[in-house]
Amino acid sequence: MDKDLVDQVIDVAQRVVASGAISANGHGNVSLRVPGAQEMYFTAGPSLRNHASSAVVRISLDGALLEGDLPPIQGAVVAMHTAMYADSPDVGCVLHTHSPYATAYAVAHHPIGCWVEALAMFGLPSGVPVAGYGPRGSDEAVAQIRAAITPGVPAVLLSNHGVLVFHRTPELAIVVGGIIEEAAQAGINAASLGGPVEIPKQLRAAALQRAMAFERQGTAHA
Repeated sequence: MDKDLVDQVIDVAQRVVASGAISANGHGNVSLRVPGAQEMYFTAGPSLRNHASSAVVRISLDGALLEGDLPPIQGAVVAMHTAMYADSPDVGCVLHTHSPYATAYAVAHHPIGCWVEALAMFGLPSGVPVAGYGPRGSDEAVAQIRAAITPGVPAVLLSNHGVLVFHRTPELAIVVGGIIEEAAQAGINAASLGGPVEIPKQLRAAALQRAMAFERQGTAHA
């Protein structure tokens, strides 16, 4: 096991917990693609809170356990991680959480609309879609996830389960996970005021263009 990669996985897990976009018990998992190999490192512990380095495992992208101990309950969700890497070569990190507000939408089978600007800025101008239910880790569940995702969309709600985020880097994945939870909380809070109102479609594109401009400026100053 590569110690540097194990440390990176643990660092990402700690940052997910610190972001607050996670359930009280810390249920969820993190994976990182191994550069130059058809493998990933995956958190196999019961919680992302205080996750032990010894509970990180190495898994082939075909789902075979290569190194470490993988409890069946954690192994059940490996397939949705490997599917994201297989489908998108640019995906470097996959996060799965049961963040409370976003999971409420998943349990209700309701997509999260684009009613906060940050969703449009970070690749979700049409909001966060909902994947139909399939038993945890089943081929049906993975097929439902794939069917719900369109090119460029970095996240999906898992019906009756939680949230899946997949992005180029851990930093982007963590940011998107936090934005989704914030948008879900805003939507639920706005329900008592008549419900959330989505940003007009033509203005969502403008938000994305602004985000891209900010990114270019940051690169120029780096």
